[in-house]
Amino acid sequence: MSDNKQRDLIEVIKEKGKALEAEMSFFDHIDVLRKHLLRSLLVIVIFTIGAFWFSDFIFNDLIMGPKNPDFWTYRMMCKMVATWPNLFGPDFCITHIDAKIINTEMAGQFTLQVNACVMVGIILGIPYILFELWLFVRPALHANERKSASNFVVFASSLFFIGILFGYYIVCPLSVNFLTNFTVSPDIQNTFTITSYLSSVSTLTIGSGLIFQLPVVIYILSKFGIMTPKFMRSTRRYAAVIILVIAAVITPTADVMTMLVVAFPLFILYEVSIFISANIERKRNKEQYGVAKIKKD
Repeated sequence: MSDNKQRDLIEVIKEKGKALEAEMSFFDHIDVLRKHLLRSLLVIVIFTIGAFWFSDFIFNDLIMGPKNPDFWTYRMMCKMVATWPNLFGPDFCITHIDAKIINTEMAGQFTLQVNACVMVGIILGIPYILFELWLFVRPALHANERKSASNFVVFASSLFFIGILFGYYIVCPLSVNFLTNFTVSPDIQNTFTITSYLSSVSTLTIGSGLIFQLPVVIYILSKFGIMTPKFMRSTRRYAAVIILVIAAVITPTADVMTMLVVAFPLFILYEVSIFISANIERKRNKEQYGVAKIKKD
């Protein structure tokens, strides 16, 4: 065998070895991810089982709360009307929600209890899920990246729960009030299935929590250089239109004040995201300037 053929054979063996190593590394990562997902699932199951002990409170006080005219949000709205009658019209005070909720399936109420407890388990398990995500991503980060993202779990979890509270106490009751009282004809009575009601409450509440993750998403995109503060500032007017559309969809009501109440926190989130992106870009430029100065010297 000639020297050239021997070298070619050695190169082929090396390439095969690298490919096999990469393949093993890929499956190792999949195995590690599987362990993180299983631990997250276990925590959700534990919270779900714990939620069954408080199922009466979860169903009667939490889930059915936005349908009750004595709900905290409605009482505060009536107090606002009494305090500022010129700013808020009498329709802003909600004292009656005319809607009938029924169950049309034999196992409907049992399924409702299970779904409600699972939803609570997922919400309570979000911080741990984010923690497992951080543990999975952390080994691939550099030391400075680990330091800058060390508060990721606390920051993201805080935003999520603030969004949950905003969705439950603001978005959800306003939407439930409008949708349950809206009629196209007095001959049509609003009667909703419990499945439809639970789906609406959970979607509005959890959806608000996810929307409040905007600063986290912008932080990640800015780290990768995909999003810049210049771009976000230049598209602020378009973002304002999109935010108003989102607010209109979340709260399908003709009341402009209600829509602005929902849109205001979203505007704040957008401005906070611009600040976060600008701060990341400032640090990146400072690091690049320092590297360029060292090379020059």
